[in-house]
Amino acid sequence: MLQLTPEQLKRMTTHAERAYPEECCGLLIGRRQRRETLERKQLVEVWATLNAWSAEVEAELADMARPPQPDRRVGKVDRYWIDPKEILKAQRYARDHQLDIIGIYHSHPDHPSVPSECDRSLAWSQYTYIIVSVQHGTAQEIQGWSLDESHQFQPEKIVTVDSILA
Repeated sequence: MLQLTPEQLKRMTTHAERAYPEECCGLLIGRRQRRETLERKQLVEVWATLNAWSAEVEAELADMARPPQPDRRVGKVDRYWIDPKEILKAQRYARDHQLDIIGIYHSHPDHPSVPSECDRSLAWSQYTYIIVSVQHGTAQEIQGWSLDESHQFQPEKIVTVDSILA
């Protein structure tokens, strides 16, 4: 379960709408709390990033990021990539504030908020993945996902709360 505020949700949907028709992406910084078998994540910071997808990234990830049709190239309209330097910067910030990177968000322009095979193949366990569906420039649906033991996405509940203590 991921707890976040309406303002944090708005930051993600606004980022997704502004990036349309390309995918947006960013990091989720917060804290994890575990009680027995239940893990709760609290979002403290939405760390918006640029979509750094490029022909070089596509070539590097050729086996994992295959396009749905083999004869077509993919781009920022259907893929995202966060620059590793940006991830390191966010990790340092999180560490300095006794927080962790707890997930990633990105948008699906004119597609549902359901993970693609590329999303799954590049996903890291223990992260929450928020996907914002943007239809014709307007954010429509937001869903949370996390990987199970078989490396398959399962829905993760998103709960809106009034505030989260930093």
